[in-house]
Amino acid sequence: MTFRLLALAGLAACFASCSGPATGPGNSLSPDEWGHRPGPKGFGTVIIDAGHGGKDPGAVSHGVREKDLALDTAKRLQRYLSGKVRTVLMRSGDEFIDLDVRASRASGKSGAILVSLHYNSSGAGIRGPETYYWRVDSHGLATRIQRGMVAVSPSESGNRGMVRRRLRLTRNPDVPCVLAEIGYLSNASEARLCADPVYREKMAAALAKAILDQQANGDAGTGALPKPIYAPPSRPTDPAGS
Repeated sequence: MTFRLLALAGLAACFASCSGPATGPGNSLSPDEWGHRPGPKGFGTVIIDAGHGGKDPGAVSHGVREKDLALDTAKRLQRYLSGKVRTVLMRSGDEFIDLDVRASRASGKSGAILVSLHYNSSGAGIRGPETYYWRVDSHGLATRIQRGMVAVSPSESGNRGMVRRRLRLTRNPDVPCVLAEIGYLSNASEARLCADPVYREKMAAALAKAILDQQANGDAGTGALPKPIYAPPSRPTDPAGS
């Protein structure tokens, strides 16, 4: 119990240390409730969120669990970013963290972005990566991440590509935030790929490159920004797909 309390205190201190003075209204490096602005450039912190954990295994199919693959990929991504940008793992072990707590921990950090990592599940014939975003300032990062994952993925079928959706980890944090679905575990062939450490290493490298490209170049080369949408924070009681 004492070790757990110390570990939680250390994580809280690490998140707190990411906070810094705001760099002014409208600047993409300062926290902002809506994110109706260009994407960030020159950010110094990447918060890496491994989806699910603890009592929540996420998708379970073909002998693999989403929570395990997500954490493994998060640690691989952290290694690729090491020395280039400050990284913070939302969870470093098999721990359950409520979605609203994740959004709260990521918020209020100047010069930070949030990348949440997941593995998907649906019909057996669907395969390929997907990237979810909501905020205008997350569009460029989402574009780069989707491009990077598609370049690694050997094929796609029926997947949705890049999707603007109001989720608790794409709408509620007050920093640029993206949710990446790396592959469909419900597809037997893609599940075998995702279970392969070599494939996850390639995906982690692609994610790191996308993040560092955004850090260096901002939204340059990622297309026109979407129009702002004024919508309330996402809640667990929202209708599916809203």
